[in-house]
Amino acid sequence: MSEVDKILLVDDEPGIRESVQAYLGDNENWQVEVASNAKEAWEKLQQDTPDLIISDIMMPEVNGLEFLAQLKGDIRFQNLPVVFLTARGMTSDRIEGYTAGCDAYLPKPFDVDELEAIVRNLLEKKKQQKENTGGNLQLDELVREVKDIKDKLENTSKLTITDPPMSIDLTPREQSVLDLVAQGLMNKEIAKTLETSVRNVEKYVSRLFSKTGTNSRTELVRFALKHGLTE
Repeated sequence: MSEVDKILLVDDEPGIRESVQAYLGDNENWQVEVASNAKEAWEKLQQDTPDLIISDIMMPEVNGLEFLAQLKGDIRFQNLPVVFLTARGMTSDRIEGYTAGCDAYLPKPFDVDELEAIVRNLLEKKKQQKENTGGNLQLDELVREVKDIKDKLENTSKLTITDPPMSIDLTPREQSVLDLVAQGLMNKEIAKTLETSVRNVEKYVSRLFSKTGTNSRTELVRFALKHGLTE
């Protein structure tokens, strides 16, 4: 059975929301949720991260460009593909949208077949990127897990920071890698930040697993936060 891709449609026009949701929802591999404005969309994002966002630009209070900036400013959602679906179709408008970081820009009135093709293409690219991570958690999933762990550590007395069960001596480079893993960065991003190779980062992560007795990045972050090895 194919994995279902989640799409979040953000538009203040009821007719657009209903028609696009109905059309894209005909694809059994796509689940389309809707929001009438950016504030509602942001609240939905806190509960569940979609695979792609389709957003209008001209919306009250928080417009699409501001919403995109909000997404790009949050490490959990930086890599989410965003399609602008808008009545602003001038060349200067499209340039502004792409400069802001959108992945596709489709002026209204639009062809639903073109929208479907754009969505399918972006979702396929996202899947290919996921496969290229070598099976590691996606960035948004890992950061969400880290946030949950931090919240539990801060709000639950039973999970107060304690000394590790054994003395763990980390080298400066291992500490740097651990801190970046805890921030939700993947191996390629860590390698770029530390100006080293991905292979070296993999070795450091493997050593961290061995020293902490963990078997995954999530367990490693949970252990490090619980025992005060990173912030």
